Amino acid sequence: MSDTAPKIDPEVLDAARRTMRQHGWKGTTADRIATEAGISRVTLHRRGIKREHILTALTELAVDAYREAMWPPLVDDGTGAERLKQGLGALCEVAEEHLEVLTALSVASDEIFHEPAAGGAEVQTRTPFTEPIERLLSDGIGDGTIRNIDDPRETATVLFNAVGWTYIHLRTGHNWPPPKARDTTLDLVLNGLLNDRASGT
Repeated sequence: MSDTAPKIDPEVLDAARRTMRQHGWKGTTADRIATEAGISRVTLHRRGIKREHILTALTELAVDAYREAMWPPLVDDGTGAERLKQGLGALCEVAEEHLEVLTALSVASDEIFHEPAAGGAEVQTRTPFTEPIERLLSDGIGDGTIRNIDDPRETATVLFNAVGWTYIHLRTGHNWPPPKARDTTLDLVLNGLLNDRASGT
């Protein structure tokens, strides 16, 4: 969070999560957040807290959770393919934990995930999100458990978006339970990457 952003108590952030879960981002107003937190709207105003500040703070918590969740697959034993599956599963777990926040971002703004780009240029997912996946892909290519890929970073961008946003959509748009949303998404994605499957085509 920037130095100029207001300090937001954990109770207010938790209240915002509950409000977003119940009303969605469009229905999440400062009044509803204040009511859920058991404080007055005036209190939020005096603290200089707007709903956009709250979404930013919650987004940063989700980003920190993602980084922490991706560390074990990067350092664990196992093949690159095994650890890639573990990492993509961790991505689904973080998406589940922060489901209402990520859903709000898809409505409000997903710029947090994108590198700046000039008009008309291709937009890449920010390195902190793709770098762990790229590393796992490269490890799998190196040990032969993942087929050769020309551009691992580009594939990492596809994987982060294909797994993350598909999981979120299946959970929120189709109301699939977490294990089903995770397993069906990972099965489809990994079948296109694993070397043993590719060699049989």
